[in-house]
Amino acid sequence: MAINKIALHWQILIALCFAVLTGLIVDQSASVFGISFLSVLVFFGTLFLNALKMLIVPLVMASIITGMMSLHGDALGRLGSKTVLYYASTSLVAILIGLFFVNLLQPGIVDGEPARHVIGLSEQTEEVVSQVGGKGASDIAEVLLRMVPPNIVTAAANGQMLGLIFFSLIFGFFVSKLKGSSAQVHKDFWQGLLDIMMMMTNLIMKFAPLGVYALVTKVIMISGVEAFEPLAMFFATVVLALAAHLLLFLPAILRYLARVSPTKHFKAMLPALLTAFSTSSSSATLPITMDCVENRAGVSNQVSGFTLPLGATINMDGTALYECVAAMFIAQAYGISLDITTQFTIVLVALLTSIGVAGIPSASLVAITIILAAIGLPLEAIGLILVVDRVLDMCRTSVNVFSDSCAAVTIARLEGEKTKLV
Repeated sequence: MAINKIALHWQILIALCFAVLTGLIVDQSASVFGISFLSVLVFFGTLFLNALKMLIVPLVMASIITGMMSLHGDALGRLGSKTVLYYASTSLVAILIGLFFVNLLQPGIVDGEPARHVIGLSEQTEEVVSQVGGKGASDIAEVLLRMVPPNIVTAAANGQMLGLIFFSLIFGFFVSKLKGSSAQVHKDFWQGLLDIMMMMTNLIMKFAPLGVYALVTKVIMISGVEAFEPLAMFFATVVLALAAHLLLFLPAILRYLARVSPTKHFKAMLPALLTAFSTSSSSATLPITMDCVENRAGVSNQVSGFTLPLGATINMDGTALYECVAAMFIAQAYGISLDITTQFTIVLVALLTSIGVAGIPSASLVAITIILAAIGLPLEAIGLILVVDRVLDMCRTSVNVFSDSCAAVTIARLEGEKTKLV
């Protein structure tokens, strides 16, 4: 009974601390009753992720359609333009913050020399090259084509969120045009489905500490501390840049544009942030993000149902920042001096790929290879960052999710909502 009295975000934070300790102390070969401890962690971590992913399709559809039913033409256009402008602006600022830190700290230079030979390429380079090889700017067009899937059921089954969102937007728009009893039937059905999805989310959130513990312990056990030493400066550069965006820029938007308390918003979003850190997936965290934004921050479903699913798909502040820093780091490590024009190219391509490539597996790696190709670096150079990519993925996903939540709160305030954060 005592554990239930502890707030959920504290339960998750405690689980996170125990996960780090366990990962540092317990060896990969450890077993429990003859069963590999690592396999137990993989089982519970996968179970938790699957439970979250199970909710995504019905939750996204119900949320968007319910929100669209209450919007009219002017409101939809106003909400859509504000959302797109916010996402493009914050992603651009994130990239510029990353560019500032990587130029300031120059992690690719060690003792005045390019760090390529000091760092060495990851053993996984060939595997990743085979996964992302052949990807290019044309893949952005492919992702845009997925906005109009030939089969919506197949798109949903394959996790093609853009297609699902596009269909839900159109469906919700025309539902809002219905009159009489048909309109009421749809309204009751989709609102009821949304309420059920949120109740299921609350149930799964009760197991979040266990899922977080399993996921993070596994990462620490596999990665180890030793792997970070050669890339400590690159790791620190990315983390500092992400922290500046998370702790300075986004709170400034909340304070001066949304006119709400950043501290209250951080507190409201803690369960979602810690879950995002553990799962490394904005989409998997979406049910918890929506629950936090609506129930803890007090944003209406009309706004959150439109902004959050879209943000989980195309708004990647942390990813865009990471792409920029990684490309600059690799260039420095290879001893290539980049002029202003080339750095502008990196900024532009990072902005476009953070939006367009989000639907592709290994999205950040694909985006980085596109940037490397644009500035003339070999694809194999991506091996320089593979060792720390997994942990940095956890960090940048948290930033992505927090930016999505800030968008929902800011746009809600601009639409005249009060929220619980004032």
